[in-house]
Amino acid sequence: MKFVIQRVKHASVTIDNNLYSEIEKGFLVLIGVCDSDNEAIADKMIRKLIGLRIFEDQDGKTNLSLKDVDGQLLLVSQFTLYADCKKGNRPSFVKAGSPEHANKLYEYIISNCEKEIPVVKTGVFGADMKVELLNDGPFTIVLDSSELL
Repeated sequence: MKFVIQRVKHASVTIDNNLYSEIEKGFLVLIGVCDSDNEAIADKMIRKLIGLRIFEDQDGKTNLSLKDVDGQLLLVSQFTLYADCKKGNRPSFVKAGSPEHANKLYEYIISNCEKEIPVVKTGVFGADMKVELLNDGPFTIVLDSSELL
């Protein structure tokens, strides 16, 4: 499982030219799932995501978590995080999880984040989405479950 976490001032998802969801200060998280991922892996990734202390405290040090700053979450499924570009110039996506499996874990992640963070917004699994953000920093972190386990 891969999370690309961007600390944002605001972010939004538009589908078919209609604003679908938006957040203010918080994290935009792009989520990639592979077939070997499971709920236990998702739980570890969620704990790490929620616990990340990457917001500045009163001394300007990155010492505060999402909860500490009443931050919001925008969770967007993105199978292209598992793109394999080793051969040629056209990426292969065979390492990405099957749509059924990936959507099940995506929904699981959403549900569990909602238990921890008051404002959780999403994209639509499998939809053609336009994602806009104002990256704060810029501050972007990639979490890969293969490096956390």
